[in-house]
Amino acid sequence: MKRAKNITINRLPKNIHYLLSVLIVGGTALVCSPLANTQSYHVVSYILLFVVSILSTFMGIYPILLASTLSALLWNFFFIPPHLTFHIEKTDDLLIFGLFFILAFVNGVFTTRVRRQERITREREKRTDSLFQLTKELSKASGIDDVLRVAIQEIEGHFKLNPFFVLQDGNNILNSNGRLRKNKKLNSEEQKIAEWSFENLKNAGANTDHFSTSSYTYYPLKGNKINPGVLVVEQPTPFETGYQSYWDTYIAQISSALEREFLGEMAQKVRFLDESDRLYKTLFNSISHELRIPVATIMGASDTIISTPNNEKMHKALCHEIFTASLRLNRLIENLLNISRLESGYLSVRLDWYDINDLINKVTEDLKDELEHFSLNVILPDDLPLVKIDFGLMEQVLYNLLFNSTQYAPQYSEITLNIGYHKEQLSIELTDSGPGFPESELKNVFKKFFRVNGSKTGGLGLGLSISKGFIEAHNGTISVGNTYPTGAKFTLKIPTKTPEINTLGIHEDEQRNHSYYR
Repeated sequence: MKRAKNITINRLPKNIHYLLSVLIVGGTALVCSPLANTQSYHVVSYILLFVVSILSTFMGIYPILLASTLSALLWNFFFIPPHLTFHIEKTDDLLIFGLFFILAFVNGVFTTRVRRQERITREREKRTDSLFQLTKELSKASGIDDVLRVAIQEIEGHFKLNPFFVLQDGNNILNSNGRLRKNKKLNSEEQKIAEWSFENLKNAGANTDHFSTSSYTYYPLKGNKINPGVLVVEQPTPFETGYQSYWDTYIAQISSALEREFLGEMAQKVRFLDESDRLYKTLFNSISHELRIPVATIMGASDTIISTPNNEKMHKALCHEIFTASLRLNRLIENLLNISRLESGYLSVRLDWYDINDLINKVTEDLKDELEHFSLNVILPDDLPLVKIDFGLMEQVLYNLLFNSTQYAPQYSEITLNIGYHKEQLSIELTDSGPGFPESELKNVFKKFFRVNGSKTGGLGLGLSISKGFIEAHNGTISVGNTYPTGAKFTLKIPTKTPEINTLGIHEDEQRNHSYYR
């Protein structure tokens, strides 16, 4: 309660402090007037000294000087014999009067200084805590807009200013409107001042030495490697000396955070451009190679058919080559369309109840030629229930995985497909006897255009990436590992509930004509 009283009195105009000093000291002397004609008049000096000490805890030095002088004079005039005069007869009373005045003055001055030092220390502590909170919030901010939100909130809370930030566009060209506050827009004159402040890294506008007639004050945001922009505020009066350094530190913290985010965005753009360039070259080279081979096959076979019209046996063989090349082209186009739909988010999963045997039979039939020189071992439990999947998507996944195994496993080796169902989860494990993957490359297997160094040519490196996307669209997971002594192992896990009799509705026509893109 005492602190609240002090704060209230401190907010009063300084002239009121002088009046209060006179009234309080005078009132105290009036209360002590019954002691004027007694031998206890020395007690009055202690009471007045105590009152001066109390006043010094919440008043400035000059009102305390007034209170000290007035209390000494009142004690002399009304309480020290002879009364109602400033004459002092006794030497000990004269000494006490002198000591009283000195003590009152010194006590008041030192108490005032201690109080001022306490106030300064408290203010510094408050500023330090404010800077700590700002640093803490800025460190948690992610992105330029998040940093600006924190900065605006802190400036409004601690400085009672309404700021807006005018940032550069990454090419050292300053925008004309405030970031996050689109309604704040600089006119042509204000824009010139902001650009001058940005280019010269000097304060400009109101309360500065440059463009002082402006209604805004412009503070450049200085960084070590890049200058993010300019902070613009409407500041009617300049900061006090202590507050100016506090403000400058605030601006430095915000500038550092913005510079960090600017550099992060620039680095991300550079990485994106490098990655885009690399992917473009990879895609261009791969597509050029993959398109050239089947197109050349089709053109060569067609030319031979035209030039040798009467050889039926050769025509049949060449038509088979054309058909095989067409399948290769179709697979290439499908993979490109699938990866495009995955990345653009235009993939829709249409779940229904299916027998996993139908899925395996469909895929093995499509890969009949590729699996001709392999031993495919399919392990299926007898009590495997129907599963709720998107038949078309899972057909593509299983096709890509089996086709990948036929491309890298040695001929006449065994490829094992192990199907299981446990706790409403479908699991599919595919193992082969191929070379497997280097341990250091396992984390990259499902990336776009990934190919193991030294692997056989053919394909774009999209099949496994597409498979991963289709499995994740089922809220499932796919992982890869190596088997001993050689071979790769793919493990798929897809959540699917146990079917109820009244929910089943499977139609062969739906399986054949299943459409899975929206």
